[in-house]
Amino acid sequence: MKTENKRVIAILGSTGSIGTQTLQVVEEHPECFEVYAITAKSSVDKLITQARKFNPEAVVIADETKYETLKEALADLPIKVYAGYEAICQIVQSEPIDVVVTAMVGFSGLRPTIEAIKAGKAIALANKETMVVAGELITRLADEHKVPILPVDSEHSAIFQCLAGEQHNRIEKLILTASGGPFRTFTPEQLEKVTKAQALKHPNWSMGAKITIDSATMMNKGFEVMEAKWLFGIEAKDIEVVVHPQSVIHSMVQFSDGAVKAQLGTPDMRLPIMYALSYPTRLGSSFSRLDFGTLGELTFEKPNMDIFPNLRHAYDALAMGGNMPCVVNAANEVCVAAFLADRIKFTDMSRLIERAMQSADFTIKPTLDDYIATDSEVRKMAENWI
Repeated sequence: MKTENKRVIAILGSTGSIGTQTLQVVEEHPECFEVYAITAKSSVDKLITQARKFNPEAVVIADETKYETLKEALADLPIKVYAGYEAICQIVQSEPIDVVVTAMVGFSGLRPTIEAIKAGKAIALANKETMVVAGELITRLADEHKVPILPVDSEHSAIFQCLAGEQHNRIEKLILTASGGPFRTFTPEQLEKVTKAQALKHPNWSMGAKITIDSATMMNKGFEVMEAKWLFGIEAKDIEVVVHPQSVIHSMVQFSDGAVKAQLGTPDMRLPIMYALSYPTRLGSSFSRLDFGTLGELTFEKPNMDIFPNLRHAYDALAMGGNMPCVVNAANEVCVAAFLADRIKFTDMSRLIERAMQSADFTIKPTLDDYIATDSEVRKMAENWI
């Protein structure tokens, strides 16, 4: 039952990094937010703990083999329990929900996001792959159903905040900042020997394994360039990436008069999550603040696309358009999983992504069915190569 003056939210991927931090934001402001539904892929024990703490109306586990465990653990509570991917696609359409936080990892977030948009729900977008794979389709649907897409990524949230009140002013370029990850100063020879343990140690951010590896290869930043194009209607040539190791400036906007606006803050994902959930209101928080007296220097440098070719692959895919970003995303998901399973080297990932771009069938005007077919084709292709 919806409580007056509270925003009712569904969290897709509640057991992951973004999902758990979203629940921390809810805990910080119980007077503002109410959790209607939480979902997870297979982390049933964590999902049970969250359900018992936040008492949502519904809980969904994608892995159907975990359904009985989940159902039995919550039998004493008035919580509806469902299982399977289709149940996730259906739960987002529930009438009481105001905002859907899309924190599922990878391509799997696409269909639930589409169903939520069609049901008129605001989208707090943390699943960047949705915009990477099908940005044109998603933006068209959001416009058609008059649904706001509120960015949760720190970089896109920063741009979103910099654009507040600037609706009628021409943007010259967007400047996305990147930490550079743990291998910013590595040589090609050093990158050949990178281990999984090294790649999972991000210098500034605490994130899930997949996005941490994407950050280390700079594919994450390439995906953010693609996402920015669709979120803000800016061509790729007007989106610049700059390496900023301190991760204090989260991104910038340069306007036609040359003025640059930047958004600064601590590297804490709860801040952009809270802004997306409460927009246009800024809520108070107990989170840490920047201390300019002890901050020291802020430095910037150009990214080296020869050392980190995934960023170049992303720009090339965006320039080609059609289903090519979908090709890159599918190949990348397979490569990251293989690297995390110690099946390929760190540098093999970018080589296999480039091979997929050269080998996959290209479709200039893809439909949703085309995206699904491309994703399946490229995954099989990449697995065979590995």
